[in-house]
Amino acid sequence: MTSYDLTEILRKLLAMPGESELVEFKEANDNFDSDKLGKYFSALSNEANLKEATEAWLAFGINDAQQVVGTAFRTDAAKLQNLHKEIADHTSNRLTFRGIYEIMQEGKRLVLFEIPPAIGGQPTTWKGHYYGRDGASIGPLNIDERQRIERQGRPQPIFERGIAFSDASPSHVLSLLDWEGYYQLFNHPKPGSAQDIIARFVIDKVIVRENGLLHITNLGAVLFARDLRQFERLEYKRLRVIFYEGTGRTGAKQEQTGHRGYALGFEAALNWLNERLPAHEEIGAVHRIQVADYPPKAIRELLANALIHQDFDTPGSSPMIEIFDNRIEVTNPGIPLINVLQFLNHVPVSRNEAIAATMHLMGFCERRGSGIDRIVEECEKHFLPAPDFIKGDNFTQAVLYGPRPLRDMSPRDKVRACYQHACLKAANGETMSNQSFRDRMGIAEKNYPMASRIIADTLQAGLIKPYDPDNKSKKHTRYVPVLS
Repeated sequence: MTSYDLTEILRKLLAMPGESELVEFKEANDNFDSDKLGKYFSALSNEANLKEATEAWLAFGINDAQQVVGTAFRTDAAKLQNLHKEIADHTSNRLTFRGIYEIMQEGKRLVLFEIPPAIGGQPTTWKGHYYGRDGASIGPLNIDERQRIERQGRPQPIFERGIAFSDASPSHVLSLLDWEGYYQLFNHPKPGSAQDIIARFVIDKVIVRENGLLHITNLGAVLFARDLRQFERLEYKRLRVIFYEGTGRTGAKQEQTGHRGYALGFEAALNWLNERLPAHEEIGAVHRIQVADYPPKAIRELLANALIHQDFDTPGSSPMIEIFDNRIEVTNPGIPLINVLQFLNHVPVSRNEAIAATMHLMGFCERRGSGIDRIVEECEKHFLPAPDFIKGDNFTQAVLYGPRPLRDMSPRDKVRACYQHACLKAANGETMSNQSFRDRMGIAEKNYPMASRIIADTLQAGLIKPYDPDNKSKKHTRYVPVLS
């Protein structure tokens, strides 16, 4: 968001007859605590829902007479941005500010907080309490208003349809979005004019046109921004890549943060990463050749999944790839929509359907949900330990392990490999056997008892079951995953 946009918003706020259920002015100093701020957040969010407004505003640095007086509230930029997490930690649905904007007016510093409406039929609480407003006064949300919000059951807004940049001129749209790269990725014919580009953007929902004004959608900005730092709500969703010395996080030796839209920067980020990942030499028919320790196809799928399936409403976090001496961790904001144990066999579910569909059209990913299958398959082909998929408090993480002999794998590693092998077989319409698992792990036929022990441990863990319970021959027993 630019200073022009903020100035226009401020002009509209100052032109109002006074405070209302949707607007609060405060002369806030550095001692204004987050507990008071949270109560205002709850009240304004609930009122925005009840008034069917797209947002409410809390302005620091303006007094009750609507005079610009300035504010000293959290002049440190990092501390100001930390408010996203402070508010989310104590609200229902982890709802938080849609934006926190600093602006200079009449030589004085102001802070504007953009507050979203309560969503999902759930009133916004602060530390378990419901707040509302009666005119400019804050107080408990009454039971009738609470029930009105709950009856609405307003669905979660679709992220891609949201607006990343409002009221832009055609020239501003073309300066913020890389239309040349967009045309190349879609293989569209060369445009004849700026009007042709704008028309194409509208067709593909990169922008929307309302009452003669142009607005860049989140879909357009996330995928085709020349620089995501130009979009206030998206600049913290840039991809971060960090290389560490050793196996812990204390020795970061290189860090890179992207700035282009995901579609524009995908191949460059992938190439940059693969060039720096470890490799080893193998003797070919004529020459020694360099072979990557981590399968490039698996890296591609992990990167695509992290970008596409993240929760853009999770504050204070971005997609991140961390490379250690023995593993790669790929983390994206938001908890998974399905059980991590069912990643291989579940019907495809996407949090951001429009982004997934657009990336699929450009050939960056599979829309049919085969990405995880391909990652596991690549690990099996290269005899790597099974990848791990982890659900965190507000993140999803995939861990790709480097080459490691079977004897150095933990019991958990072996059971995970057995379970994923059964899942992959099931996805291909097949069943797992002792032999197929031995082939996957590189276990010699004479050592079949070793495979049998791992299969028995996986059965004990409740992750697989016999395909035919009535079969009495252990030698010919076949297995399927329990969660399929």
